[in-house]
Amino acid sequence: MPDKIAFITGGNRGLGFQTALDLKDSAKVVIGSRDLAQGEAAVEKLRDAGAEAEVLQFDLTDPASHRAAYDLFAAKYGRLDILINNAGVAAGSFPGTGPEHRAADVPLEILRRVFETNFFSTVALTQTLLPLIRKSAAGRIVNLSSILGSLTLHADPNSPIYNAKSFAYDASKSALNAFTIHLAYELRDTKIKVNSAHPGWVKTDMGGPQAPMELSEGSKTAVALATLPDDGPSGGYFHMGKPLPW
Repeated sequence: MPDKIAFITGGNRGLGFQTALDLKDSAKVVIGSRDLAQGEAAVEKLRDAGAEAEVLQFDLTDPASHRAAYDLFAAKYGRLDILINNAGVAAGSFPGTGPEHRAADVPLEILRRVFETNFFSTVALTQTLLPLIRKSAAGRIVNLSSILGSLTLHADPNSPIYNAKSFAYDASKSALNAFTIHLAYELRDTKIKVNSAHPGWVKTDMGGPQAPMELSEGSKTAVALATLPDDGPSGGYFHMGKPLPW
């Protein structure tokens, strides 16, 4: 029986579900799902595959959900070992031509909506659960970022993402990367490790069917960072074990 407890936001489908499946030998997994019925169906699939799993009805943008998550882990386990901040929104297709892609005229409503999920609510949830992660013998926080959050690569005309700009999404992931760096610094004298993961361009509802990577590949980076050994890195930005430039 796994002796670690993991919480994955947006864990009922796509990368979140695959990550839960791949953690089945390392942790008991609680998946957060806005739709309880979909979450329960996902848990049944996880259990059929041999995972120890349960679902929490969870809306990342609702502070009451954050408190409910805290109460669940505090009452049932007294700690949280792994937090995978997987839930996120894109606010459009990419590469694309919609208003969310242009810094010059992106509607602030779109910018605020994307940041609310991908940054503000993710930071708030992590802050709420951090006291429980501190109680873990080896806490791990994995922030699902994207290569599109790399300012270095966006500024380089020779980089593979130079022409793949989606301002609202990209900026939210750059901000999330900043959170990774700062939180890792603040926790540098603890056993907690905080890292950003770029899963790759994966066949999901967000990535689309044209994406070159399968779900089984896209989950590998988050799983590796969630199960880092004591001498593993913290405050990094990785894809498939290799560091990415900020």
